[in-house]
Amino acid sequence: MTDTATQVSTSSRTAWLAPFLPVLLVSLGAAIAFFMFPYDLAFLTRIVIMMIFVLSFDLILGYAGIATLGHAAMYGCGAYAAGLISLHLSPDPLIGLFAGAFAGALIAWISGIVLLRAQGVALLMISIAVTMVLQETASQARWLTGGADGLAGITVSPLLGMFEFDFVGQVAFIYCVCILIALLVFCRVLAGSPFGLALRGIEGSASRMRAIGTPVYRRKVTVYVIAGAIAGIAGALAAQATGLVGIEVFNFSLSADVMVMLIVGGAGRLYGALIGTLIFMIVHHIAASIDPFNWLFVIGFMLLVVVFALPKGLVSLPDRLVSLSRRAS
Repeated sequence: MTDTATQVSTSSRTAWLAPFLPVLLVSLGAAIAFFMFPYDLAFLTRIVIMMIFVLSFDLILGYAGIATLGHAAMYGCGAYAAGLISLHLSPDPLIGLFAGAFAGALIAWISGIVLLRAQGVALLMISIAVTMVLQETASQARWLTGGADGLAGITVSPLLGMFEFDFVGQVAFIYCVCILIALLVFCRVLAGSPFGLALRGIEGSASRMRAIGTPVYRRKVTVYVIAGAIAGIAGALAAQATGLVGIEVFNFSLSADVMVMLIVGGAGRLYGALIGTLIFMIVHHIAASIDPFNWLFVIGFMLLVVVFALPKGLVSLPDRLVSLSRRAS
């Protein structure tokens, strides 16, 4: 009785740590990577930016069950918005970040009103079509976007007026990690809110949620706009970190990569987006450095193994191992 009471007391004392555990793990992992790989910060920054991008995709696929192949549309619009703001209005990185979020949310709202009325294959096709239209528009509007040459020479002023972006990429990495942590906290709060629970219900059975009075279409459009804003932030960060925006930001392969990263990590848990992105980017980097022409074979093989062995992604690996150990015993 005393032991049980002690365990309950200990659990209650440590329960408050649970919501902050992911943030602590991300912060710790980023700090370790920062000091262990000081000359690979550009690559690490790319990983963090892609984590934000995949996090936004998890909101619509993992929580609301909206499968699209056009998520690069919001990412690309965010990148162009941040680049144009920096070149013509203000080099402040935070203003560029807000511009990217606004552009991503705006295109998500405009396109979401149409494509979220469709389902299945039609939804996939319309989402691809939206991205292709945006890519062609960016290619033709050379006076604004630079066309196929892209926007070059993007510079940003010191962050908060104090921290100047250095050549090594230390400030850019810390800046992106801080944005990732802030968005991760936001997504966790959103997922645990009544709105997030409604999305779970829609993902499970939209017809049942509609029958109990939930405005399914409105909820889908709302989460699509939120995810679009986060994808736009990822695009803005990419533009600020690299100083360049090309029409490749609208490529279909980018949307496909994001889906693969989420499937590898596990959809609907937020952490799966982080784990899947980390694994995908590292495997991609190593495989491409070994064989620049056939690295897709490695990615495809990895995806096959994960889908067949762990249908819920790598985040389900601990539960799978526990289940196997119980069967063995």
